[in-house]
Amino acid sequence: MTTFKRASRALTSKLSAIYTCNFHPVTSLSHFSYTHNASFCSRPRQNNKEGSTIDLNQYPSDNIRNFSIIAHVDHGKSTLADRLLELTGTIRKGHGQPQYLDKLQVERERGITVKAQTATMFHRHKFLGSDTDFLLNLIDTPGHVDFSYEVSRSLAACQGALLVVDAAQGVQAQTVANFYLAFESNLAIIPVINKIDQPTADPDRVKAQLKSMFDLNPSDVLLTSAKTGLGLEQVLPAAIERIPPPPGKSTSPLRMLLLDSYYDEYKGVICHVAIVDGALHKGDKICSAATGQSYEVSDVGIMHPELVATGILLTGQVGYIVSGMRSTKEARVGDTLHHTQTVIQPLPGFKPAKHMVFSGLYPADGSDFEALNHAIERLTCNDASVSVTKESSTALGLGFRCGFLGLLHMDVFHQRLEQEHGAHVISTVPTVPYIFEYSDGSKLQVQNPAALPSNPKNRLIACWEPTVLATIIIPSEYVGSVITLCAERRGEQLEYSFIDSQRAFMKYRMPLREIVVDFYNELKSITSGYASFDYEDSEYQASDLVKLDILLNGQPVDAMATIVHKSKAPRVGRELVDKLKKFIDRQMFEIIIQAAIGSKVIARETLSAMRKNVLAKCYGGDVTRKRKLLEKQKEGKKRMKRVGSVDIPQEAFHELLKVS
Repeated sequence: MTTFKRASRALTSKLSAIYTCNFHPVTSLSHFSYTHNASFCSRPRQNNKEGSTIDLNQYPSDNIRNFSIIAHVDHGKSTLADRLLELTGTIRKGHGQPQYLDKLQVERERGITVKAQTATMFHRHKFLGSDTDFLLNLIDTPGHVDFSYEVSRSLAACQGALLVVDAAQGVQAQTVANFYLAFESNLAIIPVINKIDQPTADPDRVKAQLKSMFDLNPSDVLLTSAKTGLGLEQVLPAAIERIPPPPGKSTSPLRMLLLDSYYDEYKGVICHVAIVDGALHKGDKICSAATGQSYEVSDVGIMHPELVATGILLTGQVGYIVSGMRSTKEARVGDTLHHTQTVIQPLPGFKPAKHMVFSGLYPADGSDFEALNHAIERLTCNDASVSVTKESSTALGLGFRCGFLGLLHMDVFHQRLEQEHGAHVISTVPTVPYIFEYSDGSKLQVQNPAALPSNPKNRLIACWEPTVLATIIIPSEYVGSVITLCAERRGEQLEYSFIDSQRAFMKYRMPLREIVVDFYNELKSITSGYASFDYEDSEYQASDLVKLDILLNGQPVDAMATIVHKSKAPRVGRELVDKLKKFIDRQMFEIIIQAAIGSKVIARETLSAMRKNVLAKCYGGDVTRKRKLLEKQKEGKKRMKRVGSVDIPQEAFHELLKVS
């Protein structure tokens, strides 16, 4: 017994020694950060004692630069961000994964950036004759048109932008859109021509394009290769010298802009913020200008590039806060946060996201509705550009009507639901918002085609559909086929010019309905993948629209209803019933598949019943015996048809997405 007590005391003393000597949550993290980066960090090495943290007080707003990287999709933004993080010692060269800031599984699988990501870097630069330490906040942004809302939110926290252009591909459609986003935000723009190591690179031609389209001086253009590191040493000095410091006042009351948020199982809602005026300390009590609710800041720090607690954020700095928010609805992107005892003028925030595509989301198993509701709540905290309302369908049960910025945005949202939350969903055909006017003067805005009555009481006198201004940049040899495609999609040409001898610039006004499903795929197909495409929303225009219902044995399937232009209704109806015939399983009774406009059937297919050969036992005899058996079978099929139900597989819904 004595031996056991001695052993227990020895073990207890060893454990207490280990815990008291080696572990302190904040000091361990910060000390690791410094020793880990000591041999390669371009930041001046500080006289850190054991337990010190990053001291943000030595970086006044004049020594801070906030900038983002904007470009067309696949022009090398994330690779350039990797090289800048390595150059400043924020991450170790050759360690970690490529595209370090692309953290979502969907981003790695598709090779695109979906979420804007922030990283804080420290860099020493000879400025105004002396070596000066700078704090640089870098934001890597998406390049696809569907995620332009992420770009606009990122630019609100910046004073400058690196406009990256591929040396081989040159200026593309999203390059144009992102340039004007930055230009309208009054940001300092630094043009960077990337991938100059490629055999097909032509930097001089790209410089000429930047001059002709954006009036950017060719002498200001930086030539780099993010892959090999060529020319990168001039990027950070250019950012420091050409981008102005943040304009906020450190002596004013605290005002900070809520840029983004996501949910953490242990800490609750983590908010990314930009300090516009004043300073924030751990333990401060803050208040939301939008909701009026108060919180206590339990953690505050920077993304370096992972979360690193600093205890303070000063004017012009971008970082994160944990304030005890437990509901995702409390963290409103674009909200102004301030100290509880102060009265401030709220910041302008962001323009609300304009939803271009609407789709229904239903649980594959009706009993999973609450789980899907929980998953969507968590995901919309991280993606504020999605609108969600509850709805019900006779065919699919309880579900949600979601608004998205585009078809890729919808696809990525579905994939994230499945990968990050394990949700299995059925999605309906994507639609756009229409306006219908009736003879009694009433107007009805329709996002769900099932909500539009097939036989209204009042006469329909006018219909309006949303349009977009589409920008298309293509090699000149494909001009004819692209004009034909746009004409088929009811497009109206607004502008047609040549950027240079090889590429044409076209601008069209087109109905959103015509581009929302497969226009981009078809455009890429007829131009051998060389076309680039971008669009922005425009006004509504009058159009001749009809509601197309799908009937199964005379019963409308509300989840498959769609609104189409009258001239295209017969073709679309024929395609829909043909596809459904392939994907619906045969039953013991006959299934009649119809496409109808009101009471007029415009297309029909019949799925014959599976039936037993009742004549197999008849080896001869009178024909009336055979007729009697067939009539008896026919009556049984009729009874089945009255009580039987038709199951529509998920594959049928997916195939209907491809019908324009």
